[in-house]
Amino acid sequence: MIITDAQQNPPRSQAERHAHIVGWGADLDHAHRPAYPMERTPPRLPHAVPPPEQQHSHAEVLVSTERPRITPIYGTTLPPKGLSGWLRRQAFRHSENDLRHWMMLLLADRVNMGEGLIEDLSRGHVPNLYAEMGGRAELRHNPMGAARKAAIGIAALALIAIALKRRR
Repeated sequence: MIITDAQQNPPRSQAERHAHIVGWGADLDHAHRPAYPMERTPPRLPHAVPPPEQQHSHAEVLVSTERPRITPIYGTTLPPKGLSGWLRRQAFRHSENDLRHWMMLLLADRVNMGEGLIEDLSRGHVPNLYAEMGGRAELRHNPMGAARKAAIGIAALALIAIALKRRR
């Protein structure tokens, strides 16, 4: 007769298998669970909060293809306009699980930044790009990165200057 491992070592209970772990099963007894008296199934909701009233807007609001209707409250501080707005409209034609949706939104953000710079320059305001892009903070907290960026910028300007000089 062959004796199997299961016959030699009958299956133990979960408590026996984990008895070597200090503190295992401490919360099994409901008397030791501080939250147990507060748990209810189903939870009590005596006064359900009504949904907020639908916000009305005069600005264009882009809506995801996954949701059948617009959320009751939304922001309209920056309605889509220009090339960045066109890119956003194109992005919202795709599903949110499509990489094109998110990549086009990222591109639209970058284009919007460029449009803002052009708009500032057209109004006669020269933006302080160093301060607006966190130059002081990078110099303070990442001096090697700031030095690397400065070296790359100087090299790029030198290459452009050499190319323009040779063209003449």
